[in-house]
Amino acid sequence: MEDISKMGKRSLEELSKESLSGGEKKKIEYEIISAFAAIGALVAGFIYEKLFPGKASVAALIYLVGILIEGVPILVTALKGFASKNISNAMEILVAIAIIACFFDKQFTLAILVPVILNLVHFFEERSIMGGRDVIDGLKKMQSDTAILFDPETGEEKVIPAKELKCGQIILIKPGCAVPADGTVIKGESNIDQKSLTGEPAPAPVFAGDKVYAGTYNIDGLITVKTEKEYNDTSFSKILSLLEDSENIQIPEARIIDRFMYYYIPLVLAIAGAVALATNDVSKAISILVVSCPCGHMLVSSAPMIAALAVSTRRGILIKNSKFIEQLCEVDTVVFDKTGTITEGSLNIGKIETAEVDESELISVCASVSHASLHPVSKAVISLANKNGVSYGLAEGIKEIVGKGVVGTLDGRQIMFGSLSWMQESGCEGGADLGEEPEDRAGPVNYAAVDGKVIGRIFFEDSLRPEAADSVEDLRSCGIKKTVVLTGDKSNAARKISEKAGIDETYAGLMPMDKLDKVKALKDDGKVIVVGDGINDALALKEADVGIAMGAMGSDTAIQSADIALMNNNLKNIPFAIKVAKKTRALMYQNIGLAFSVSFVMIALSAFGVISALAGAFLHNIGAFIILINSSRLMKIK
Repeated sequence: MEDISKMGKRSLEELSKESLSGGEKKKIEYEIISAFAAIGALVAGFIYEKLFPGKASVAALIYLVGILIEGVPILVTALKGFASKNISNAMEILVAIAIIACFFDKQFTLAILVPVILNLVHFFEERSIMGGRDVIDGLKKMQSDTAILFDPETGEEKVIPAKELKCGQIILIKPGCAVPADGTVIKGESNIDQKSLTGEPAPAPVFAGDKVYAGTYNIDGLITVKTEKEYNDTSFSKILSLLEDSENIQIPEARIIDRFMYYYIPLVLAIAGAVALATNDVSKAISILVVSCPCGHMLVSSAPMIAALAVSTRRGILIKNSKFIEQLCEVDTVVFDKTGTITEGSLNIGKIETAEVDESELISVCASVSHASLHPVSKAVISLANKNGVSYGLAEGIKEIVGKGVVGTLDGRQIMFGSLSWMQESGCEGGADLGEEPEDRAGPVNYAAVDGKVIGRIFFEDSLRPEAADSVEDLRSCGIKKTVVLTGDKSNAARKISEKAGIDETYAGLMPMDKLDKVKALKDDGKVIVVGDGINDALALKEADVGIAMGAMGSDTAIQSADIALMNNNLKNIPFAIKVAKKTRALMYQNIGLAFSVSFVMIALSAFGVISALAGAFLHNIGAFIILINSSRLMKIK
């Protein structure tokens, strides 16, 4: 037995990959050792039978050892399947009955070889559809384990574990090194390889004020970065978490399979019994039991789903639950947020108007509370301050009030930066001195107030994503009947963007609760997708039949509320996801037909003696491999 154990471990080392868990390795090792032991018992029984032909009972005991080694686990699983009425154990139930029939018919060789061959074929079958964990483990290695901590005052550099990094620390990222944590470039310029996050092959140029993310690579320049997230809270960590969650998706089984499988085992047993009585040949009945093992039936849903997850992840679409198939095929309305969703999200500064202060002071005040916010308006202000060399303090006690703005305290003064209506609600003075907001403005206007007095306002200009109009047209070709924009922005700016994108309806000036109410109303007429990127979209994303978060590097709240996250902010991935869902469902229905057709053909061939039980142990997997090949066609979707 020691030699067999060594053979099993050696085979395991050759066949397994680093991505296998400890439990999986032990399971495969046990299966290999059991197979060798069972075959050893078969060979020993055969030799003993030849050497001592008059002692058949002893040979039968040796064979029984081999049968028990391979058969007991199958019998136990079969009994559990009977007790729990679990359709996924149909194969073990049929094989267990076949083994028992072989034993009482004294077909000991078959009783040993059938389960051995079935386990061998299933092992390679399982290995052929594995791989998701390999991708995740490969990605984990892309996040740097170390960081170069930099002291601006002394110029000292110190290498520390990346896990020890804290928010606000200064690090150096040298050419050829991985970025260890999310942060903002404060000095230097370079090109960053972001394929791991966005899937885009072209390097992204970064300058002072630009964001860099963990899991990406610095190609050719030395940059100094101020960290904004700790090691375990980076965008890259969120993406890995989403990928790991996608492995645990509950696969929606086709209902026709669920219903049929409850009748499948009694049907097969009835056919096997009828053939045995009609032909007086138990071997044919055993062959029917073996070839009828429903391996293909178990893959009709899982194989297309695995392919769908693979092709989606490759496009930067991270799937979090089974609504991907169940709901995307039925949606008829798509709801978009405006800023950062159908628009670029990186706002440009249009015009600055001040009252009693100069532009630099206004920018400094706004930046002091904006540095802690991920909102596109806040990002634009910080970018403007860095670009113009405007220094700013870091306000304390910053709070972001959804749909209104940000507030904090700097040097004992209360700083507010947000909408005019919020200023008015808070009793701020001086906003009217700046005049009315132009009706034809192309983007939002934010006001700044110090200790309750408005000191100026900044006009922002938003631009439509270049792929937005084509994406809306693609959605219509996918069967989407209505497209809607829900935004907190002014109606004029929202309407202009919607017209450029070809969107049907626009609702502006909405607070998060207003968006939620509108989504509920739209759901009364059909299935709804909501696409958003910020905290103010979280309620609508959660309420939607399918919520899609734009940018896995965006708001944590939006991603947690959504069912799907788009890593690269490409709107074309929304119609692509719908196409993948519809193709996946079509493949499931095709697989159902293929699985049943192959099963009944194999049963018929066995009934007429064309296929033996031993051959059936190999051939019953034909249906499974046909389904795997058919499902793999999804990988070629354009």
